[in-house]
Amino acid sequence: MTSYLRSWLYSGTSAVPETSTPEVPSLNRISPPPSDDDGEATETEQDKADDSPPAFPSLNSAQRVKTQKNLSILTDTQLMPPPPFPGLAVRTPGVPSRAAPSGPSSLAVPPTTTKVPAKPSKKREKVALAPGHSPLDWAALKSSGQDLRGVDTLMRIPPSILKQHNKRDDAWSAFNGKVYNITPYLPFHPGGEKELMRVAGRDGTKLFATTHSWVNVDFMLDQCLVGFLIPEPS
Repeated sequence: MTSYLRSWLYSGTSAVPETSTPEVPSLNRISPPPSDDDGEATETEQDKADDSPPAFPSLNSAQRVKTQKNLSILTDTQLMPPPPFPGLAVRTPGVPSRAAPSGPSSLAVPPTTTKVPAKPSKKREKVALAPGHSPLDWAALKSSGQDLRGVDTLMRIPPSILKQHNKRDDAWSAFNGKVYNITPYLPFHPGGEKELMRVAGRDGTKLFATTHSWVNVDFMLDQCLVGFLIPEPS
């Protein structure tokens, strides 16, 4: 019985058609991956190499060879020449110089800072003003609306008409081509009424500029404007 089954199994196996099986590659046929040491560099190494700037000029260029031939090392004396004065050139730190330089030195103090300023020929003195006649009081009087001109309209005033107003109670004066009634400003003048009356009835532009040119006369006497100075009609 055993021999019969064995013969049957062998005969059944031979009856099954043989199918083609895929060829299994052998391990000996697979080539190993290339080594990092052989061939070209990896992408990361190439990127690192590309980031470094190239040498300029090139290491084997003619410009670099020429520059190396002409290169020379300068001494301290060549880099910074000694000062023009021989006394300063040989000076030792902590030791006074033996010879003073001849001629004026650029480090000398300017003479304008050593000379005593000249005194003014005439000292301007302020007078004591009466109470209620300070600059603030004058500003309050101008803004009060009181008539300080004494005229109804602005006029064209020749010198012949201007010189008629030279009294203490009727004083006109011209400054920069404008005629002002300085009568109400007389008790407010810091230099006193006497000084201001020097220009009454005439053009006081020159004396005003000599005495206090920094004062804005147009702002100080704007409410006292009576007209404009014109040449004498022919």
